Amino acid sequence: MLFEYLMARARLFLSNTEAASAIEYAIVVAMVAVVVVVFVTPIGGKVFAIFNNLIMALGGSSQTAPAQTP
Repeated sequence: MLFEYLMARARLFLSNTEAASAIEYAIVVAMVAVVVVVFVTPIGGKVFAIFNNLIMALGGSSQTAPAQTP
């Protein structure tokens, strides 16, 4: 009886797919983060320039661009 119980618990453990789903979600989140960094970083300078032009048009003084790290 104990052996049958242990075998049933082992089958249940091996058929559990929740951990695999969590790993898949983590991989998807990591890929999304990479895409955001790759595509948003170059846009940052352009957005800064747009806002800087807007500030200057409203009579403010221009700001210096933040340091870029390669």
